[in-house]
Amino acid sequence: MNILGISAYYHDSAAALVRDGRIVYAVQEERFTRKKHDSRFPDHAIRSCLNDQGLSISDLDQIVFYDKPLVKFERLLETYVAYAPRGFRSFLAAMPVWLKEKLFLKMVLKKELAAIAGIKTQDLPPLLFAEHHQSHAASAFFPSPFQRAATLCMDGVGEWATTSIWLGEDNALTPQWEIDFPHSLGLLYSAFTYYTGFKVNSGEYKLMGLAPYGEPRYADLIRDHLLDLKEDGSFRLNMEYFNYTTGLTMTNERFSNLFDGPPRKPESAITEREMDIAASIQEVTEEVVLRLGNTVHRELAMDDLCLAGGVALNCVANGRLLREGPFRDIWIQPAAGDAGGAVGAALAAWFQFNNSPRTAAREDAMRGAYLGPRYSDEEIRRQLDRFGAKSERIDDSELFQRIAKLLAQEKVIGWFQGAMEFGPRALGGRSIIGDPRSPKMQSVMNLKIKYRESFRPFAPAIIAEHVSDCFELDRPSPYMLLVAPVRQDLRRELSDAEQRLFGIEKLKVPRSTLPAITHVDYSARVQTVHRETNPRFHALLRAFNEATGCPVLVNTSFNVRGEPIVCTPEDAYRCFMRTEMDYLVIENFVFSKDEQPPWQQDDSWKQEFELD
Repeated sequence: MNILGISAYYHDSAAALVRDGRIVYAVQEERFTRKKHDSRFPDHAIRSCLNDQGLSISDLDQIVFYDKPLVKFERLLETYVAYAPRGFRSFLAAMPVWLKEKLFLKMVLKKELAAIAGIKTQDLPPLLFAEHHQSHAASAFFPSPFQRAATLCMDGVGEWATTSIWLGEDNALTPQWEIDFPHSLGLLYSAFTYYTGFKVNSGEYKLMGLAPYGEPRYADLIRDHLLDLKEDGSFRLNMEYFNYTTGLTMTNERFSNLFDGPPRKPESAITEREMDIAASIQEVTEEVVLRLGNTVHRELAMDDLCLAGGVALNCVANGRLLREGPFRDIWIQPAAGDAGGAVGAALAAWFQFNNSPRTAAREDAMRGAYLGPRYSDEEIRRQLDRFGAKSERIDDSELFQRIAKLLAQEKVIGWFQGAMEFGPRALGGRSIIGDPRSPKMQSVMNLKIKYRESFRPFAPAIIAEHVSDCFELDRPSPYMLLVAPVRQDLRRELSDAEQRLFGIEKLKVPRSTLPAITHVDYSARVQTVHRETNPRFHALLRAFNEATGCPVLVNTSFNVRGEPIVCTPEDAYRCFMRTEMDYLVIENFVFSKDEQPPWQQDDSWKQEFELD
């Protein structure tokens, strides 16, 4: 049975194909349109799913959308009525889109799908609708290695739910309880994302990365005025400080007065206030997650936990929940945001709607998240010959050792291998890699390759078998969704003067023998690389370890700021030539920057991508 899952029309549109309960393909629309977090109907993503598997729309048994638009419309109407007349302006902005498209989404979806298939709407396979948090929960529990587990979903908002707890047993997911809109941990964090000058639904990870530079001076202010947090982790927000129910911004003037000034203007200087605010909301968020985790464990008596929803991308909170919480193990959906809803919707149909039996996967059911398109040598040549690109094809027997030596010389390399990753993280399929021992690598990658803010940390990719040699972590972290401390014996002792530094000044001080991946609080967002799911990246790491004695590489996504991760060889070559990367490796083809023809383009291309 072939089931197509779709998420669309809010942010991070995606499509996923499940065959007989196995995820065979999944990809986000943004990778094809080159518009980050593209929310439009995932036409390209659906076509890619079908083409890869040699299917047509007519070959599908079911198509499943990841939420229920009529229930969401009910929530919007009730919210506008509850806050009338304050919500009238927001109501006027939202209604034209709803009345034109979203209210008749079933019809819109059928027309779009019929257009892809070239058939009449009545000839389409059955179209089903899952609930938003059901899709999140299904994306977390069903691919997990657990036969029975608690499942916790936290995001901005679906139809009504913003936090939901589920009991996963075999092929069943049973809802337990939920917290409803407007009381939302995800929207609380997004409100601070907006207030500190970053983009909502895009810049939350920047807020998380900024937090260690500051002190949580405002944490009690948040607890006293914004958040009524109970011992069991349930909470209510004081809506007098927020604008997202009635206006076109996240926060209001009362919020600004509480934090001593207006929101930071995007792209303006980041001050100590923003750093302290980031540290404060991060501390409060972690407290909420820990309390919820303890309650879920106590109520459901489950030792294993699955996580999904946008808040599950907060890998600092995840790390604390793993270290300090009551659970034996935690499994997090790598595409925890709305894109992963496409996978969850399809799995919910297979296991719940069709009542198919389930046995927990012994191997990684998400296949390392390497679920997208891959390219043959012939296709690589065809795409890059038109640029006049010069390359050398090197067999595997020599490739990994050659690239390892270049990395040890502090060269920055674009690494394009195999199937593209599904979700927001580059995991060695579409990555930019470097030597973590280099004191200059962090600033070089941020400023000359990614063209992004200097404070942003980079993640380590490490051979899975060596993770405990470098980090205080005793288990796999294949999806870069757990933050762990760097081992004490690798840390560098700071002088008194260095300890007195604050803010961005902390960035200039190396903190370990792996300075490029050690954040200012001695933490790192760890990715363990496994031979079973990515043998080529694993082989490169082993070659680098043999050459240097270091089993770690810097791994960041293959893109510039504001650009989606590259999808095609053409995308990769264009990004390579626009930046100061030294080498590009696409499968077995190696491109040296020095050997490429002149790139006929000025810096105006930087306006091509909307800054995140």
